[in-house]
Amino acid sequence: MAYNEEHDADGSETGRVSFDFRGYLFKILNLWKFVLLSIAFSLAVAYYINVRKQNVYKLDSLISVESEQNPFFTANTSISFNWGGVSGKVGKIITAIRTRTHNEKVVDSLQSYMEYLVEGTYRKEDIYKNAPFDFRLDKSKPQVLGYPIGIRILNATEFEVFTEFEGDRRAAQTYANQTVKQVTVATGVFKKTFKSGALIELPFLNGRLVFKPAATLKPQSEYYINFLNFDAIVNRYQNSIIIGPAPQAASSILRLQLAGTNKAKIVAYLNATSAILSRSELERKNLYATNTIKFIDSSLAAVNTNLKDFSDEMNDFRRENKVFDVSQEITQISEQLRGYDVTKEQENAKLAYLDNLERYLNTKTNYTEIAAPTSVGIQEGNILSSVSKIVTLAAERQNLEYTTKEGSGLFKELDRRIDAEKNVLLETISATTKTIGIQLTTISRNIANLEAKLSGLPEDQQEYLKIQRKLDISQEAYDIYMVKRSEAAIVKAANISDINVIDEAKDIGGGRIGPNKSLNYMMGLMLGFFIPMFLIFALFLLDNTIHGSDEVEQLSKIPILGLIGKYNYKNNLVVFEKPKSAVAESFRSIRSSLQFLYKRQAKPGGKTLMITSSVSGEGKTFCSINMATVYALSGKKTILLGLDLRKPKIFGDFNIANNKGIVNYLIGESTFDEVKYSSHIENLDVVSSGPIPPNPSELLMSDQLHVLIAQLRQDYDMIVLDTPPLGLVTDALELTQYADATIFIVRLDYTKKGMLALINAKHRAGEVKNISFVMNFYKHKTNHNYGYGYGYGYGYGYGVYGNAYHEQDGGKTVWARFKRLLKRL
Repeated sequence: MAYNEEHDADGSETGRVSFDFRGYLFKILNLWKFVLLSIAFSLAVAYYINVRKQNVYKLDSLISVESEQNPFFTANTSISFNWGGVSGKVGKIITAIRTRTHNEKVVDSLQSYMEYLVEGTYRKEDIYKNAPFDFRLDKSKPQVLGYPIGIRILNATEFEVFTEFEGDRRAAQTYANQTVKQVTVATGVFKKTFKSGALIELPFLNGRLVFKPAATLKPQSEYYINFLNFDAIVNRYQNSIIIGPAPQAASSILRLQLAGTNKAKIVAYLNATSAILSRSELERKNLYATNTIKFIDSSLAAVNTNLKDFSDEMNDFRRENKVFDVSQEITQISEQLRGYDVTKEQENAKLAYLDNLERYLNTKTNYTEIAAPTSVGIQEGNILSSVSKIVTLAAERQNLEYTTKEGSGLFKELDRRIDAEKNVLLETISATTKTIGIQLTTISRNIANLEAKLSGLPEDQQEYLKIQRKLDISQEAYDIYMVKRSEAAIVKAANISDINVIDEAKDIGGGRIGPNKSLNYMMGLMLGFFIPMFLIFALFLLDNTIHGSDEVEQLSKIPILGLIGKYNYKNNLVVFEKPKSAVAESFRSIRSSLQFLYKRQAKPGGKTLMITSSVSGEGKTFCSINMATVYALSGKKTILLGLDLRKPKIFGDFNIANNKGIVNYLIGESTFDEVKYSSHIENLDVVSSGPIPPNPSELLMSDQLHVLIAQLRQDYDMIVLDTPPLGLVTDALELTQYADATIFIVRLDYTKKGMLALINAKHRAGEVKNISFVMNFYKHKTNHNYGYGYGYGYGYGYGVYGNAYHEQDGGKTVWARFKRLLKRL
């Protein structure tokens, strides 16, 4: 962020804030090592995630949902029903696959709650059923949950079960009924050897482990068996399996998809899902026929008993009465009676069916177990239609119970339709019952007439005919039921499932959907780049330190007089002891620039040069000593006055004591000659500040100093004033009245931008005149000072002034050290 000052029409300066994009760019270039380090670290994290994360695969299979019509379907074998067309079936199939009941069947058939594991590089890897053994668990006994049990192969016939429990209680599940309970285990290391196929009966493991015949057994190889909670596994698959219409295919084609870390498991689960779904749908489709066969079987049992009893009775009668035949006329009458008896029996069977059906409808709520009316010869179209509709709606309601909460509006609608159809059926049953009753009355009257004709026969012949009639009726009924049962069995056997597998799940390679390693690397690269960019941006915004001369030009209209570079040397006398150094040349350049200023003023007598800064530590004393030296070496009689009364410093480099100085002179304790020292540098006299007074500001405002400066102008060609920092105390302002020129030291990477606003304000107010900036600690960098190419430097710490005016903040904070580290990068 840069603060720019612009001149108004009246010459005043106004400020505006703008972002220095170029400075930000060069800041990034300066910290390129940090950016590269961050990118490398982020890519390393991405690599670590990629190698540790398991691959995730997604496989699929295709199934079709069709209305497969039974090829043996006729009007007389109408013992199957339609489920509502293909569109209705598709919705039911999608719902069924997502039901818990269906997934429980699949999980149980595959025993997906049991894992075979081996120790991998980063985790225990699931090898599904590729272990050299099978564990045939005892479902009636508990198996420990979530605690891998080790299996160590010892030889071709023996293995060792090993584990180590930390506590004495573990959760275990009995898979026969899915109950979970706590079992007691032995704390510590457990080892026990078993033979292949031997019964394992442990508190935490029950079953038989059998080596596979063709498996290669490697001694001391280790495997693990891990049992998972049945309900949790069912819930996971229930929420993971995806089913929906296949893209660019008919609406009756569905795609099943499943994702996981083991492709063999995915293939097995998808194919088992299709197989169990097809079998379940066939069972539902055969429900009507199955109920009919059950009904006929129960009726056949009674008819078969009667037939046997009547046959035995006939045989006994013939042995006792020696009657084996009757006349032709009697035989004809008997045949007519048998016909009426069979018809009567059939009508009674219909009445019994209708009576049971009526009672069933009035007392039951599950109507899926109704047998087909055709099983007893009922061909009434209304009854057949109503029964079929009621069974269809009842099956639909039963299927809905798996996925919909009781009380839903869907249930209410189905119940309303069932009740309406039931009421129609009950009325039809009542009407049909009356019709059958009338028919039975007529049949009974005809039977009575024929029986009257036989009343004149001998008793043994009449008894023979009665037994024969009963035997014939039973045989006829038996034959009819057998025909109906055969029809139902044919329909059931000929039925095919409406679910057909078009493309079963198969591992043909590929299928990996995660982790997206390329994306992880891309994310790592982006984070590794943008995080340091953001940090540098934040530091750049928060950084209010001056880093280059271009920033000074943006922040102030005060001219820059010169640049002084960083230079490692043992003391501040660089110009005197290293006159050919770049730093000495910098001071001579500043001296030349000052000469133009002094000539414009055209003042008689010696010239004064005031050197100050914003705060301590910016190299003010260093510049004062060397500016005085550079003037002295040019042949001008020069004096250096140490007017920084709060923290004296210039005496150390000249090996003079600070027990007497300008303070002693100003308070009248010593004469000026007593506090003045002739240095070892020709033409340079030095007056140190002396003891620190309690009232430095008042001393600098005294008339004594005014008189002294006037005298010095007569005695010296150049008077250099080393003053206190302008931004900390007001002492320097008191000295500006004596300054023909003022140098304001700006130490790069140290002086705060706000301090320039302070000196700008004082300059605009006229409190400071003839002021110029000197850039101290300058070093040529690619991210600052775009218009300068100097590469000079000085000092190994003399630019660090310290702070004698205010209390120190203490040791450097971690944040300060981190910022310093960034700067070094």
